[in-house]
Amino acid sequence: MSGRVHVRGFAFYAAGATAQGGLPVIDGDAGLRCGISLKGADIVVGGSVGSFSAFMAQAGNLVVLGDAGEALGDSLYEARIFVRGKVKSLGADCEVKPMGEAELGILADLLRKAGHHDVSPASFTLYGSARTLYHFHVDNAGAY
Repeated sequence: MSGRVHVRGFAFYAAGATAQGGLPVIDGDAGLRCGISLKGADIVVGGSVGSFSAFMAQAGNLVVLGDAGEALGDSLYEARIFVRGKVKSLGADCEVKPMGEAELGILADLLRKAGHHDVSPASFTLYGSARTLYHFHVDNAGAY
């Protein structure tokens, strides 16, 4: 709900699952489904994340300084995903978004809070929801 959790190494599966607030900081990599069903927390991962990270993430921010596995942001709602490295593949309804001043400010603040003062926010790509899965439409049936 709030506060800060600092993992000084590898975080196994589903780190930060359903977190509603606070700031989990992971110095190393995070396994599959990091930030699954995120509901408002901000997660900063110093390494890479596994497949299906930010699956059905509803609110909050996932910051990844390394790479991301398959199906990043699958069935994403309104959470933001910032990735500095490569993304193996995007999940259903996840797309690259333009990064404006507001997003750069959010990212800079999160990097500062997580102790990554020397990392440039401009080196990240922003991913978000394409908003095509919000309501059922027969043309999108293959994506469900």
